[in-house]
This record gives sequence, C-alpha cells and structure tokens, in this order.
Amino acid sequence: MYQNPLKKTIEYLKGAGPERAKTLQSEFRIFRYEDLIQHFPFRYVDKSKFYKTSEISSTAAEIQLKGRIVQIEEINQGKIKRVVGKFQDGSGTLELVWFKVAAWQKEKLQADLHKEVVIYGKPNEFNGKFSITHPEVELVEDAKSVQLGLFPVYPSTEKLQKKGISNRVMQKMMLNLFAENITIPENIPENVLQHFKLIGRNEALKTIHFPKNLIELNAAVRRLKFEEFFFLNLVNLSQKAVNKQKNRSNPFPIVGEYFNRFYNEYLPFELTGAQKRVIKEIRTDLRQPAQMNRLLQGDVGSGKTMVALLTMLIAIDNGYQAALIAPTEILAIQHYESITELLNGLDVSVELLTGSKTKKKRQPILENLENGQLKIIIGTHALLEDQVVFNNLGLAIIDEQHRFGVAQRAKFWRKAKLPPHVLVMTATPIPRTLSMTMYGDLDVSVIDELPQGRKPIKTLHKTDAHRLSVFKFMKDEIAKGRQVYVVYPLIEESDKLDLKDLMDGYESISRAFPLPEYGVSIVHGRQKAADKEFEMNRFKNNETQILVATTVIEVGVNVPNASVMVIENSERFGLSQLHQLRGRVGRGAEQSYCILMTGGKLNEVSKRRIQTMCETNDGFKVAEVDLELRGPGDMMGTQQSGVLNFKIADLAKDKEILYAARKCVEAILNQDPTLANPIYNGTKQYFLEHHKDKVGWSQIS
Repeated sequence: MYQNPLKKTIEYLKGAGPERAKTLQSEFRIFRYEDLIQHFPFRYVDKSKFYKTSEISSTAAEIQLKGRIVQIEEINQGKIKRVVGKFQDGSGTLELVWFKVAAWQKEKLQADLHKEVVIYGKPNEFNGKFSITHPEVELVEDAKSVQLGLFPVYPSTEKLQKKGISNRVMQKMMLNLFAENITIPENIPENVLQHFKLIGRNEALKTIHFPKNLIELNAAVRRLKFEEFFFLNLVNLSQKAVNKQKNRSNPFPIVGEYFNRFYNEYLPFELTGAQKRVIKEIRTDLRQPAQMNRLLQGDVGSGKTMVALLTMLIAIDNGYQAALIAPTEILAIQHYESITELLNGLDVSVELLTGSKTKKKRQPILENLENGQLKIIIGTHALLEDQVVFNNLGLAIIDEQHRFGVAQRAKFWRKAKLPPHVLVMTATPIPRTLSMTMYGDLDVSVIDELPQGRKPIKTLHKTDAHRLSVFKFMKDEIAKGRQVYVVYPLIEESDKLDLKDLMDGYESISRAFPLPEYGVSIVHGRQKAADKEFEMNRFKNNETQILVATTVIEVGVNVPNASVMVIENSERFGLSQLHQLRGRVGRGAEQSYCILMTGGKLNEVSKRRIQTMCETNDGFKVAEVDLELRGPGDMMGTQQSGVLNFKIADLAKDKEILYAARKCVEAILNQDPTLANPIYNGTKQYFLEHHKDKVGWSQIS
C-alpha cells in the first residue's frame, strides 16, 4: 500500500493505535511515520547508572533506582490529597509522593506493588530525609527494552499525559518505528556530506533519539541543523532565481531631471556613504528588465526615507508612478509630511490616501492617479482597495514588511501591467541570520551609519532611588530649551503588575513641574484621535516641555527639539521596543539622553537588556542580543513564525552552520540551477516532495 514506509499513517505503528494517533495529530501534528521521526527530544537524561537509596546525598540531579514499592497509601489533609509510596532497595527506604494521580495510575501502582521496578526522578530533602515527587515508575522487565545511556525526553502536553502517552510510551513507539528497519533516504549530496564531515541522514535520525554518548549526539545534532538550513536556503535562493526569471518588470535606464535637480538643488544634507552605496545598489537593480525585490534595512534616523524618495524620483524620470504603503496611518502621515516638505518647490505631485479620508476628498486623488497626473501616492492598506487604479505603476515601496502578508503584496503587483519594482523598508534592525532566513528571497541593503552631525545618544540606568536627581536633570535640560519624553508601560494600575501607571506618573510629574513654568502633555492609546493630535501638536510646537505617554509614541513622532527620553519600568519592555523608543530622541544637533528607570531588583534577562542598551546605540547589535533572549518567532511576530518553524536549528546559536549552508547552496545553484546533475537526485526528490509549493522550479530556464 505504501511505496515509501515513511508515509505510513501513525495508527499502524505498534504501540500507537487509532486513539493515541488522534491525540498525537491534534497535539503535535504527527500524522505519519516521517512526522514522528522528526519529533525530536528536547533534552536527555543520563540513565547509565543505578543509585542506591543509601547513596543519595544531593538534590542537584535526577537519579534512577531499582527496587520494590512495598506500600501505597492515600492521605487526605483538608483539601490536599496525596498518594504516598514506600520504596525499598535493600540499602534503605525512600518515600515517593504524587499529588495528582489519575485512577488508572493508582490502579497501575497497586498492580505493580512488590514487583521489581525502576524509579526515576529528582530527590527532595526535608528534615534530613529524602523523597521523590512524581517519579517515573516502570517494571524492570519493561525498562530492559531501552538501553542504558542517554535517555530521550520528548515534548509533552497535559492531554498526552491524560491519554497515557507518557515519555516512556513515546520512547517505545520510536523503538518500534526503528524496529521496522525503515531505510531513510539521503537528501544531502554525498560531496557535501564529505566536505563538511557530516554523518548520513539515516544514522543521524536514529542517533538523535537513542544516542549512546555525547559525541554521537553532537554529530547527529550538527547534521540535522545543517539539513534544516540547507533546505531553507535552497527554497529561498531558488525562489530568488525564479523571481528574477519569471517576474519581468519595466527597466528604468534613465536617471533624469527630477532626480538630478533634487540631488543638486534640494538635498538638505550630504548623503552618508551608506546611503550612496544603497542607492547605487538600487540603481543597478532598476536598470534590469527583471523585477527588483530589495530589503532596505536601517536603524531609526538612518535616512531610509531619503533613499525611498530618490528611488521614487528615478521611477518618475522613467515615466512611471510610485507608491509608498505604510502599516499605520500615523506612519503614512509622517512619510507624507516629510516627503512633501523635501519636494517643496519641485513640480512633483504627491497625495496621501488613508482609510479615514472622506469620499469627497478621495475622488480627485483617485482620478488623478488613474489619468497619470499624480506621480507619488502615500498611504495605508487603503492603497490595496480595488477602486485604487494606477495609470502606470512602476515602483512599490513597502514600509515595515512583516506587517503585510504575501497575498496583500501580490494584490499590489496586479495593479500594474508588469509587476512593479519592490523596495521593502524596515526600521527594526534585523540580525543578519534572521534576514537571511526570513527575507532570503530578497536582496538586502543595509544603511549602517547615521547622518553627519548626529551625536550618539547617551543611555543611563537609574533606579527609583535616583528619582529626584533625574527630575533635576530634566529641569536643567528644559532650562536649556530642550524637551522631554516620559514613557510608561501601562495606562491604569494593574493588581498583577507592580507598575507605576500613567495617570499616577502624570500627576507626580505635574506636581514636580508646575504651571506656569512648565507645561505637561499626556498621550495614550485610549484617547480620541483628535485629543491625541491636540496634545502631540502642543508638544511639537514647544507649548509643553514634557510629554507623558505610553508606547504610542514608539513610531510616528518626530520632534528634533526633544533631547531626553525617560522610560519608566524599563525592565518591562523588550529590547527592540526600548531601542525604538530611544530613537525618538537624538534627532537634532544637541546631545540627547535616554534614562532607563527600573526598580532595585532585576532578573538576569532584564539586567542583560539594560546593560546592552547602555553599552551600544547600534541597532544591529541590540537586535542580535534580542534574538538570543527572545528567539526569532517573538521578534518578528506571529505572521512570520511559520517561516521559522525549525525543529532543531537555532538562529541565535547556529550562525556558523547557517552561513556554511548558505554558501554551499549558493555554490550549487550557481553551477546547476535546476539540480540536473544525478548527484543531486536525492536532494531534488526531497525538495520537490517537501517544498514544491514554495518554489516554481519549472519557471527556471
């Protein structure tokens, strides 16, 4: 029935059956043998030694013992019920305790009374006596089925436990699977295995479940991590090749009057070396008849908007329209305001289109877009609506790519005769490892220097004990004519979190900075848009010197005169959020400061975050630490977590393996883009079986 035994459904495996199969499907999406074989242990325990009860001297590690349970007793103390077992092994007695015992577990313990068992668990010490809470218990004859040594511990859930699928049951199912002597085909070319000294796939998958020692285990882990990165890069780089061949676009050969006039007469400052390099990379792409797909990364304030504008002017010079789409109205308005200000005096029509624009105001914009008079349109998701019709769209710039799904971007493409060139911008610095995996099908440009004259922001850590000195510092800066942000994590008091809430903070700051000498604004997410805008404008116009806010100011506020950012309860913020907030200051020529306020006691993760912020202003270094602390899924949000669904590889820890796999795949595809050489047969077959929905290989000529 099954040509490939790995495709067998899980209920046919000895020890699984239909009921267990249903649970494994719902909890871990394990449907077939191949899914089970890739359900890897998350840790291993050393069961190479049996201890005696008389040898227990520490509670540091889990141990196993061999003996008999000679008594089982249920004890009720008010609401607390527990089952206590008396274990003996000839050298002494040990108490075993269970607080939650299902009926079937109690029956099993009674049935195994006085039989020889193996118990495994972590000792606890109380009044000089040792006990083990919730130990694993197994008859000696059952335990013999698994060799002594490193023992796999599999991810589990409460539902699995309730259905009786314990760790031992998982181990047995895995043993039964390998007992069927299934041959697991190799999917990495032999020359690659030899070059990187990797073990075969068959050996690696058996070893990862049942390693005899650490050396074997490390070899299996290294091989399987390389495999994950190898195929991820094969998908990305093949997709890149397909895009270049399949997605023809209009070439922009001319750099003409609009670009040159703006560059020579309107440019408000000298471009940085990084900006010049990036524009050169973009110009090279735009000359080709293939669609540009480029990711533009740059830290807060590095000048991405200027690069975007210069790219738009190249499109206009070649007779095409340009669109810039942002994820929020605040961000779209900010882009619109800065671009219209930069183009003031140059004959280029720019309009803003957002969801809140009335039908009356929309109509002329849509008409001018369709007849070609409107050259640049900036907006939100509203630009994706069917009634938005372009005359000749040639360039689409997408800000904050990870907030737009693939389907939304494709909708944009269909608004042009040929797919427009695409420039994706992100203000969140992404570690190189993450951009290679998440955006591997895009070319990447990085603006890695700030404009001249910008002074690095000084970041300081202060505790609540220093509050009066922080207030004095704020007053000194305001006396120099500067302004201050004070950011709080919450709006109202929470019983669960010991935080200074925004309203309380606003009141204490109003007392410390009284009228008429000082003005204080307040902004938070629950205000009406008009109230928020009113308060923001008061601060922008320097009518108030202090803006007390929640993280709504993380994006979309540009006040060059604000030189101090005080972040309350900064231990409650993630690193990338702290870095984004810090980027709200340092926009003028004056020295700026970011003060991180915390309580006196910090855990290790919070200490590392605060220390990183104080040590560096480099967003890419901050992002590297963030990746280590949070992991890739958390950094990029839920929309992208599926892209990074690694079973064993770790982007923060396995950079060298990722880079090696990337270089290897690049070399293979440069020589043989369709893997036509017979040495790649196994690779190609696995690729088509598992990734054909992601890449249209037939498109590569």
